Amino acid sequence: MAKVVIFGVLDTAELAHFYLTHDSDHEVVAFTVNREYLKEATFWGLPVVAFEEVETLFPPSEFKFFAPMTGRKMNKNREKVYLDAKAKGYEFISYISSKATLFGNEIGENCFILEDNTIQPFTKIGNNCVLWSGNHIGHHGVIKDHVFFTSHVVLSGHCVVESYSFFGVNATIRDYTVIAEGTLVAMSASITKNTEAWGVYMGSPAEKRPTPSYKVY
Repeated sequence: MAKVVIFGVLDTAELAHFYLTHDSDHEVVAFTVNREYLKEATFWGLPVVAFEEVETLFPPSEFKFFAPMTGRKMNKNREKVYLDAKAKGYEFISYISSKATLFGNEIGENCFILEDNTIQPFTKIGNNCVLWSGNHIGHHGVIKDHVFFTSHVVLSGHCVVESYSFFGVNATIRDYTVIAEGTLVAMSASITKNTEAWGVYMGSPAEKRPTPSYKVY
């Protein structure tokens, strides 16, 4: 059990508060946002404090951190908060739903893994990843840091997902595929071969679009 400070006061932070409260041994004690977005003093009956001074009010020696953010800017926003909080000295929790199916998988810190995810044996997940509900993550795969899966994605066996990638709803990835850094796999896209870094892939079979992912999302 840890006493946890959550970054954010929007939907994802609200959901994190719900899941941690109802499906973990952790205790949420506060929320934090960048000072420019600090509009209310409380959220869900808990204090909201400026991120710029959070370590003085909730010292890293006593509290842990959770930043369950969206994949905007190809996960770069979430990476920045993760690294900034780490620089303040915080350790991170991960939330893994009790309704997810795992097999002793190696999973990093600051991961947000919701209900009905199936993560098959021998697959590893890095730091600062989000797996929304209902994904199938195949065996012997590697998912690196700062990756976002929406829902009902099928990642087949022996795949490698490089950092900053993003998967839309109902995307399907063939076995032994390498998803290059910063790949955006669109909703319902079917990936049958290795992707190129910062590419946007749409359709079935998927084709690469000319605009790079960091200019799209």
